[in-house]
Amino acid sequence: MQAASRRDAPDRCPGAVQVHAAADGGLARVRLPGGRLTAAQLGVLRSAAAALGDPVLELTSRGNVQVRALREGAPQRLAALLHEAGLLPSETHERVRNIVASPLGGLDGAGADLRELVREFDAALCATPELAGLPGRFLVTIDDGRGDVTGLGGDVGLHGGRLLLAQAPTPLRGGAGLLVKAALAFLAERAGQGSAAWRLAELDGGPARVAARLGTEAGPRRADPPRPTPVGLIRQADGTAAIVVVAPLGLLTPDQAEALAGVANEMIVTPWRTVVLPHVPMDEADLAVERLAAAGLVADPASPWAGVTACAGRPGCAKALADVRADARAAVAAGFTTGFTTRAGDGAPEAPPVHWVGCERRCGAPRGRHVEMLATGSGYRRAER
Repeated sequence: MQAASRRDAPDRCPGAVQVHAAADGGLARVRLPGGRLTAAQLGVLRSAAAALGDPVLELTSRGNVQVRALREGAPQRLAALLHEAGLLPSETHERVRNIVASPLGGLDGAGADLRELVREFDAALCATPELAGLPGRFLVTIDDGRGDVTGLGGDVGLHGGRLLLAQAPTPLRGGAGLLVKAALAFLAERAGQGSAAWRLAELDGGPARVAARLGTEAGPRRADPPRPTPVGLIRQADGTAAIVVVAPLGLLTPDQAEALAGVANEMIVTPWRTVVLPHVPMDEADLAVERLAAAGLVADPASPWAGVTACAGRPGCAKALADVRADARAAVAAGFTTGFTTRAGDGAPEAPPVHWVGCERRCGAPRGRHVEMLATGSGYRRAER
């Protein structure tokens, strides 16, 4: 039986309204359900970051976007801009809109188009007052059946339409309504246990007990590793191309944001800090890749940047023991073997990704097997996880 969580306080995950006070100023996290973002919305984020804080946007391990170094009074202005752009539909629920979905669903012919399901669930989530009480770390995964996002360890999720509870499969099948019921069942079970758990798996017997509240049973937990969206050019089922690019270290400069918006009217930010640009005419794809590369974005699956990530480190985080981003850049420039290359077609890893972290909290660490470079104050300790 799973040991009960000993959480004694609410989680402090930042949002677009509930901003975190970081060492370099306010930190706002903008949720993007399913990672979906239009070019116009990216333009709003780009302009807001330049005017109100650090102009470099951050991509997160849940397919969201962060704005750093917000000055005093800037969070209120940012929230107003996000609301106007359709990126803040509910101030009460904005921290709990943690929804990741298969980025290539409906594009490459290997799985269903999940856009409408994500929209339906997001709308139902925001329309259910009780769900504003979900922890900010509660995660919903919607996998089209290919097994890419199920391995990210959602609290509730759908895998090809089947309900998962902390990756434990149930016999139940459904859509947005079933996910809402499962999230409400989590809250009810947490209250019944007198727990302050942030995640379903932290509850005593979490999957089994939440399943019982839904009138069903949960099987053994799935152990699927996450399957990152492959970097590069992907032929879509409709004959166009999807271009998947890496923003090195998950940092998106103003010029890079402008380059992305110049290639596609819509895009998908993935949990692997990559961006999918769909529906690019095939005869324009090579030129588009060249333009993106000129801006510093990476579309080469063999590039070491396809598998290097880092936490914020110094100076943004007061707890960090090093400027991990600068050290990661120096390591890549020196030829340190840190790459995460993918075999053409299936996205299966040939080498584990490497994550650089400034302290024992290990913020932003990728789910699944990876190499960790942990700052110690006198260098880095390398470990496989």
